Amino acid sequence: MNETPFKLAFGSDAMIPVEISQGSIRINYFNDVVNNETRQAELDIIEEVRDEEKIRNEAIQQMIRNKYNKRVRPRTLQQGDLVLRRLEDVRKPPGQGKLAANWEGPFRIAKVYGRGSYSLQSLEGADLPNTWNISSLRLYYT
Repeated sequence: MNETPFKLAFGSDAMIPVEISQGSIRINYFNDVVNNETRQAELDIIEEVRDEEKIRNEAIQQMIRNKYNKRVRPRTLQQGDLVLRRLEDVRKPPGQGKLAANWEGPFRIAKVYGRGSYSLQSLEGADLPNTWNISSLRLYYT
């Protein structure tokens, strides 16, 4: 953004205490009448400045969103697909350290709930108790 948050909130630039105590161009050439007119003009256009900054901010967010989404590949799994399940650190066998397996399985997708949520079952047909998000699953290739 081209404007400071203080200017967007209050309509003018902030003055630090050193400027006031030591003197600066703004303090040395201070004129009460001109200052009031300038302040009134700044307050008249502050809404326009806020709107411009809002539009600029939304455009930047849209560009970032498009750049991110260009690299995202949506994945969907169907019922009956074989998948591997990610092992969290809690479920890894103790004593194996960093060499422990990160994935376990294969499992079969028993039911698709939508929005990336799946229930799994073992290859023998026993259902697993929880639902799993697609971020914790990956397709198993035989």
